Amino acid sequence: MNDNAPLLVVVDAANVVGSVPDGWWRDRRGAAERLRDRLASDGVPGASGPVEILLVVEGAARGVESVPGVRVESASGSGDDHIVEVVAGAAGRSVLVVTADRELRRRVGELGAEVAGPRTVRP
Repeated sequence: MNDNAPLLVVVDAANVVGSVPDGWWRDRRGAAERLRDRLASDGVPGASGPVEILLVVEGAARGVESVPGVRVESASGSGDDHIVEVVAGAAGRSVLVVTADRELRRRVGELGAEVAGPRTVRP
């Protein structure tokens, strides 16, 4: 692992937003923006050392802008496939993927990423 690179935290926006039935389905983009803003202000609780946060959005949330502290990438297709591509491209770097999606957890785990559930970033 590259000990000099910050931990890359990849957040599955659709899965994390969908983990709490708070009406997110009425405004998917707004829900993704609120998650982005929470990540920008609170970071990743429990993470030691520097982190780089990447929020992956898809569908109606595409086009959410990055803000200082959180880079946002819009998946052109499946958000899960985009996350797998990001993890595969981060070879030699510590990566934490935040999702509850079992299949995605399996796929990124096979690539060496750690996984955590939505409560890691969303109380």
